[in-house]
Amino acid sequence: MSKVMNGWSGDIRSYRLSSLVTVCIVVAGFVLQYIAQGQGVGMLSWPFNALFLAVFAVFIVLLGAGFRTNDFVLWLGGIPFGLSLIFAIAFLSLLGGVIPQGISSGNILFERLGLSRMFSGWPFSLVVFCFLCNLGLSVVWKIIPFRLSNLQFMLFHGGFWIALASGLAGASDLQRVIIPVYEGRENSRAYIPQENRMVQLPFSVYLDDFSIEEYAPQIVLYDPENDRVMQGEVTGTTGVSKGYRANWPGFAVTVQDYLPHALPDSSGIPRPTGQENGIPYAKIRITAGGKSAERWLNTGSPFIKPGVVQIDRFYLVMFPGSPKVFRSGVVLSGSSGRRTAELEVNKPVTYEGWKLYQMGYDEKAGRWSQLSLIEAVSDPWLPAVYCGFFMIMAGNAMFFWKGMKRGERG
Repeated sequence: MSKVMNGWSGDIRSYRLSSLVTVCIVVAGFVLQYIAQGQGVGMLSWPFNALFLAVFAVFIVLLGAGFRTNDFVLWLGGIPFGLSLIFAIAFLSLLGGVIPQGISSGNILFERLGLSRMFSGWPFSLVVFCFLCNLGLSVVWKIIPFRLSNLQFMLFHGGFWIALASGLAGASDLQRVIIPVYEGRENSRAYIPQENRMVQLPFSVYLDDFSIEEYAPQIVLYDPENDRVMQGEVTGTTGVSKGYRANWPGFAVTVQDYLPHALPDSSGIPRPTGQENGIPYAKIRITAGGKSAERWLNTGSPFIKPGVVQIDRFYLVMFPGSPKVFRSGVVLSGSSGRRTAELEVNKPVTYEGWKLYQMGYDEKAGRWSQLSLIEAVSDPWLPAVYCGFFMIMAGNAMFFWKGMKRGERG
């Protein structure tokens, strides 16, 4: 079919024309980015982003339903233009993956073109906007008129449109902050690292208790002259326990007794105590040249000096075990009332639309840290994105089910 429209002759749905227009869109995006001195597209926030997305969706429906025989609209929603836009998105995404994002390169041209802010820049935004038009029109043409045979297409591509559009429109509403809170205190203010400022939260966090479980400590040999640590040849478990044995050139160490939680008495002898205050102690036997001696090692704490043993110019040191689990017992207070919760790494708690994650603590204080760092994330558009993903999954399920049915009939 040959058509003439706006002076363009030839098949307006051809791949050649689609590729040319896509290149022009990318170039126009970089020109706009340069004119804007590297500033990206300003993102709308709630409720204006929702209003814009609703108007955009209605416009796509009216355009697809009312002008489906128009040559330009057919080209805009056609496969050639869609594939060209996909290649453009892949190219721009590749640039964004290769070039460090969010870091100033010092190159004026790079900064003016927004290459270090690719995914918020004009080229990427224009290409994605056109792709949403293309994808939206293809979905509308499958919905109107409705046929059950098109359900798999509608679910997959409609879900893709919803997930992509919601994710982009809601990017400005995504909040990711860090809440520093000390044991026995309450805090309702959070820190935004990217903007280096504090914000007020709609709820408060009271830290009732912060605790850390550690792996068993390790005994190493420290060389102060070269400032290096030498691991011994360990027999059995790598963590310190009763019967633990390690060998270094010229001597061996055997753990005679191990107290995971102990404190020294008035005579300096370690005695078992509670987990909260106690530190690991190990009674070791050092064997060298047919002679042996017994000594106590301890990991030390902010309140107790570490117990080490000197061997010539080296020192035997017992390093504390690395954290196994650290958790915060918190009380959350907001408009929905008070709630007691326990936060652990990879075990978030949801409260008033926010997800709270155990993030960190005062690593210098270690197990005696009074500070807990909690990450709070609010993403009000996430349900819409999930809805799109579920629709995609349903479309895929129908695709495989149809394939299995055709296989059975064959």
